[in-house]
Amino acid sequence: MQWDHEIIIVGGGMVGAALAARLGQAGISVGLVERGSAPKPASGDYDLRISSLNARSLAFVKASGAILPGERCCPFRHIDVANQDGTGHSVFSAEESGMNDFGIFIENRALQYALWQRLEALPSVTWYTQCAPLSTMAATTARMLELDNGKTLSARLIVGADGARSTLRELAGIGVTSYDYHQRAMIINVETELPQQDVSWQCFTPKGPIAMLPLPGQRASLVWYDSDEATKAREQLSDNALQHAIETTFPKRLGKLTRIVARASFPIKRQHAKRYIGKRLALIGDAAHVVHPLAGQGLNIGLHDADTLAELIVKGRDPGDHISLHRFECQRRLANQAMIAATDSFHHLFTGAKPLRQLGDLSLHLAERVPFAKRMMMQQANGLNPFKIG
Repeated sequence: MQWDHEIIIVGGGMVGAALAARLGQAGISVGLVERGSAPKPASGDYDLRISSLNARSLAFVKASGAILPGERCCPFRHIDVANQDGTGHSVFSAEESGMNDFGIFIENRALQYALWQRLEALPSVTWYTQCAPLSTMAATTARMLELDNGKTLSARLIVGADGARSTLRELAGIGVTSYDYHQRAMIINVETELPQQDVSWQCFTPKGPIAMLPLPGQRASLVWYDSDEATKAREQLSDNALQHAIETTFPKRLGKLTRIVARASFPIKRQHAKRYIGKRLALIGDAAHVVHPLAGQGLNIGLHDADTLAELIVKGRDPGDHISLHRFECQRRLANQAMIAATDSFHHLFTGAKPLRQLGDLSLHLAERVPFAKRMMMQQANGLNPFKIG
């Protein structure tokens, strides 16, 4: 049977584009289906959507040949975690963990644009923009994908990377389990009196964490978790009133703010697909799982999905072979379940009843006093093998 492509990827966001670039780099025929248009370069003020890339994610992106814009990336070498009253506090250092840095913070749009720029140079990758799936059907050696622009494509494997509301997942009849944390995260981009830092910090409060993600220059992305009501009320504040609220609530280490650049908020929910695979079909990224963002690992585990799947595809003879797909699901589901459990634990420890919060404080104390445990935790968070010697 003739296929239009070896692999079709539905969703040209960061995870889908990264997988397309990595497979294209290996010379594999890829069709990338994207509902929107090709992204534009990042410029001007920094976008509200900021993500961290850990060591494994960076290695995967670089293996695709994508070149990240250094002027819009901010490396971080320390992670500072504390509770609001200071009774629990731990600082993680990249140097102490055997790494040069923990990774970078980068705008989603800057990463996506860099990946699409790489796709332009890969002759084995074809874009199908401004279209979406209408139906899909599996045969013995291929899977068909009907698009709303009248095209019908076929591939040996179709990958869903089309986000939390994945159309491909729904068409494949794959259900999800979900959980509402009844919290909302407010993202605020600011300019600060203090110059760029190499530390990302998070302070836990009974209402939810508050965090600072450093950006290049005298800029930062602040994250403020709270109830729906409190967050929506805070969004209505004037810039001056919001600045005062931040400087009153956030730790003094943030320093004075010189400008509120932009703000937005989103609800916090968890979601997990009941399975990651179907007949000649696989789900990756948010199409497969949405985790609590407090650890900043959502994009990373999506890229780790793509990394694992790419390795199996490049090494295997048939990318849609059930044995290979089953291996992918076993590897990634175990790792993602562990991340979901970890973020859930942190959320409930620090926002639960007082005995739970005291247990959370104790965990920070223990982390600070056991260097080997800190090293293992950070290497695991970076997608590395903490037991590897050298």
